[in-house]
Amino acid sequence: MSEDSILSGLPYQGEEPAENPIRPKLLNEFLGQEDVKSNLKVFIEAARQRQEPLDHVFLSGPPGLGKTTLAGIMSNELGVETKVTSAPALDKPKDLAGLLTTISERTVFFIDEIHRLKPAIEEMLYIAMEDYELDWIIGQGPSARTIRIPVPPFTLVGATTKPGRVSSPLYTRFGINVRMNFYDLAELQQILTRSASILNITITSDAAHLLAGSSRGTPRVANRLLRRMRDFAQIEGEGIITTDIVHSGLKRLQVDERGLERLDREILKALIAKYGGGPVGVETLAISVGESMDSLEDFYEPYLIQQGFLKRTPRGRVATPLAYKHLGMDRTNDENQGLLF
Repeated sequence: MSEDSILSGLPYQGEEPAENPIRPKLLNEFLGQEDVKSNLKVFIEAARQRQEPLDHVFLSGPPGLGKTTLAGIMSNELGVETKVTSAPALDKPKDLAGLLTTISERTVFFIDEIHRLKPAIEEMLYIAMEDYELDWIIGQGPSARTIRIPVPPFTLVGATTKPGRVSSPLYTRFGINVRMNFYDLAELQQILTRSASILNITITSDAAHLLAGSSRGTPRVANRLLRRMRDFAQIEGEGIITTDIVHSGLKRLQVDERGLERLDREILKALIAKYGGGPVGVETLAISVGESMDSLEDFYEPYLIQQGFLKRTPRGRVATPLAYKHLGMDRTNDENQGLLF
């Protein structure tokens, strides 16, 4: 596993168990996303008082912001069970039927990357979401007939990093739509302080502030960087994460003070040096840096755009004046200056 994948928040086997101790279990432990939390608190309390399943919830946003964590919090707050799966794991309709027929009433049924559901499974899910029944075909040919199998009332929580790829019929069946945004510096510093306390890590306030600024607005990245700084502090320091440890550790991991990694800088440098700052198509840019187009669009571009280093235009990607300044590169191509504004 490369450092780029680690720092970008790409999930991989081996890190997940370490995240469990610091994953919030209740809404009051979940830091940040205040608007989301205040609304969910009302919806959850209302459903709990009525002894009804919470309405179906659609969670969208970039990776690592807490969508899976929120699904677990909902079930904990409601006092019900959680059933977790991902869309690629649901290969055939019988897979969905097997899960839904074994859940208990008011269970929170979480489907990750729901935009990847196959059409046949999606159509089966429509009826289950609205009528709490499954359409099942028995037999073949002229003798085939359809029966409806009841399932307990449940709450479907669908999470996706690509909400635009979710079909309209499925999207409209969700009663609660939650869009999660990147975290600000103060929120990330609170998250780092909380995580350090749980993991018995000593970190100074200034070090937490510096680390928060390099965490790409993402708690998952912040917590993983915290663990790496713990390693550096343990082996090369005195066991305390200080600003010196963070400066040294980030430099060795090739992460700068704005959270840009090596590949982020390569993307911006290629855009400026090879294409005069743009505009250039995303496929061409991806080939230039040796990365897949999906990874570029899903894991790198959102943060670069959010931080003001990159701009999407109808003609392609364009580097902003901030990108030139951050990289210390001259804006020598005046031909495209009008496209930057």
